[in-house]
Amino acid sequence: MKMWNFGIVGAGLIADFHARAIADIHNAKLLACCDTIATRAQKLADKYRCKPFAGWQEMLKSKEIDIVTIATPSGAHMEPAIAAAKAGKHVICEKPLEITLERIDAMIDAHKKAGTLLGGVFQNRFADAQTALREAIKSGRFGVITYAGAYVPWWRSDEYYKDSWHGTWKLDGGGALMNQSIHMVDMLCDLMPPVESVQAFVATLGHPQIEAEDTAVAALHFADGALGIIYGTTSSYPGQFKRFEITGTKGTVIYLEDSLTLWQFADEKPQDEEIRRKFGKVKGLGGVADPAAILHENHTRNFKAFIDALETGGDFCLSGTEARKAVQLILAIYKAAEDQKLVRLT
Repeated sequence: MKMWNFGIVGAGLIADFHARAIADIHNAKLLACCDTIATRAQKLADKYRCKPFAGWQEMLKSKEIDIVTIATPSGAHMEPAIAAAKAGKHVICEKPLEITLERIDAMIDAHKKAGTLLGGVFQNRFADAQTALREAIKSGRFGVITYAGAYVPWWRSDEYYKDSWHGTWKLDGGGALMNQSIHMVDMLCDLMPPVESVQAFVATLGHPQIEAEDTAVAALHFADGALGIIYGTTSSYPGQFKRFEITGTKGTVIYLEDSLTLWQFADEKPQDEEIRRKFGKVKGLGGVADPAAILHENHTRNFKAFIDALETGGDFCLSGTEARKAVQLILAIYKAAEDQKLVRLT
């Protein structure tokens, strides 16, 4: 069995989640990490017993590394991702894949030319409750789906944004939507048909010192005719669990954090009671007020699926093209809010 050797670009908060996920996979090993701040790279290297580098340029020279994970600020993903492709290394990149479609497309093109795999990190796709919901949708249990909504009523303190890349256009690519709410935007992209058009408002209300939005609402029209909304904020003290609601002519489900607090269909099936029992309670604190409070188990599944795709030659459910969709929708929301006009995506 092949051992897949990893190197991590960036040694901040999210890099620790990547390192823990790698440590949980029996045929994966963290060999190296790098960061422009040497002490940060050394700290991560000491914790996980890997080799620190001062930058990705030197780390990518290692012939032993098979897969590079990117955990830098969002607007600094493209350069190491393209360099990794040229070095013949696969890349799994933290959300968002990048902050513009042009930069994302450059990443996709580089890996296509190199014959390497580019994948994204949207770990919520691998939650058991979301898998159950996906299967219910595919099997038509909702009848005609009429509405789907994503809510991220989170809280971030002023200290979170102070002297940080968070909330900047250059490195965050936006605010509450592009950074925090993007997981639920991806959930819409995963479970629903494409968004045909969008109208939106964004505002900076609770954190006036930041460049980007801390509150956003968008009205969606899906390609199949269903309607929906997105609400995302980092100014809702003390923060509440993220929520996804979907309803139709034959059923309604409410997904709260990684649980299913409502699971009701007109055609009750034997497995429904077991689903309610298994997923009816919220586990963990989520990222409602502390980005470090999330669990890493779904990151492990995300990384394991990436390795499985490499080993089998099959498709990875979060390919570069798939991970691009959430960014495309968020950018359309920003455009709709800026122009105060309906923006069509399809």
